[in-house]
Amino acid sequence: MRFLFYTHSLVSDWNHGNAHFLRGVMRELIARGHEAVALETENGWSRTNMVAEDPEAVARFQADFPFLTSRSYGADFDHEAELSQADVVIVHEWTDPALVEFIGKVKRRGGRFTLIFHDTHHRAVSEEAAISSLKLEDYDLVLAFGEALRERYLRQGWGRNVHTWHEAADIALFKPLPGIERDTDLIWIGNWGDGERSAELMEFLIEPVKRLGISANLHGVRYPDHALKALCEAGIAYRGWLPNARVPEAFARHRVTVHVPRRPYVESLPGIPTIRMFEALACGIPLISAPWDDAEGLFRPRQDFLFAMNGGEMQMLLREVLNDPDLASTLAANGLETIRRHHTCAHRVEQLLTILARTRLEPQTGQRESVQ
Repeated sequence: MRFLFYTHSLVSDWNHGNAHFLRGVMRELIARGHEAVALETENGWSRTNMVAEDPEAVARFQADFPFLTSRSYGADFDHEAELSQADVVIVHEWTDPALVEFIGKVKRRGGRFTLIFHDTHHRAVSEEAAISSLKLEDYDLVLAFGEALRERYLRQGWGRNVHTWHEAADIALFKPLPGIERDTDLIWIGNWGDGERSAELMEFLIEPVKRLGISANLHGVRYPDHALKALCEAGIAYRGWLPNARVPEAFARHRVTVHVPRRPYVESLPGIPTIRMFEALACGIPLISAPWDDAEGLFRPRQDFLFAMNGGEMQMLLREVLNDPDLASTLAANGLETIRRHHTCAHRVEQLLTILARTRLEPQTGQRESVQ
């Protein structure tokens, strides 16, 4: 089959986590003999910022992922010609609403492809009007990256045949690298979050590191001056943007990491961790998480990772993991086991193919249960 992905960007992962997952999914589809092509808007904000920060970033992406194909489109792009060659079209929720509607109209006029809308963000609760205004009536499927989000779509009537499709780790890239020496205590990779987790980062990352006096590195973008000042005062080295393909090497050089989810997921969309949690565990690094509700039982808390319910607990648990090699190695091994058994991009591609097979066998009306 020929899969066509409309995404904000495949080439750039600058403040754009969907690129992580999409790269892994495309890798798996290609490995199974399918064709996979991404279409991304030209001069999108993620790619523009990435190139401004690193002019060699596009060439580096091409070297890291030579098997992946992405083409840019502008105002004069012939979308109908591309769509006519596709068997499956997956449209990400960052796609321009007018284009979301246009693709649906092409489907309605007799497009032979299966049309899927893919949501990997919290705008369904934080910007409800933006999602509710999208024209999804001609879409065959909706893929939501958590059960709470799937239920939201069903309650609001935003599409039919809505399925849960969590993100996952591309384990061809994200894996332990035992040959690299762990020479620094803690690493955190993530972006500031525009107020969505500012207080949480202070409580669960910056203050515990400061009180423990441990060595720490932080990678990410969009950190305002006051945040950079707090990092400096805590002794955390701010390293800026890190291309996602370099993340496994960075994890391998550190002894522990933390997971700090954004507030909209904790409060309104339980059961949805960030993709960086999947990737960290896939790399075999011990992880301690700020509170979130693993409502779908994705992991084994206290076995795969540790929960810290407040900043004091985070400080205590960081000290324990850093001072107890057996605890650290057990957490790393357990987390890696769970990823490899349940949360790889190969698992998600298998789910996707199952969903597609069922959809083609069933009448295109009504709502069906999700494939978990």
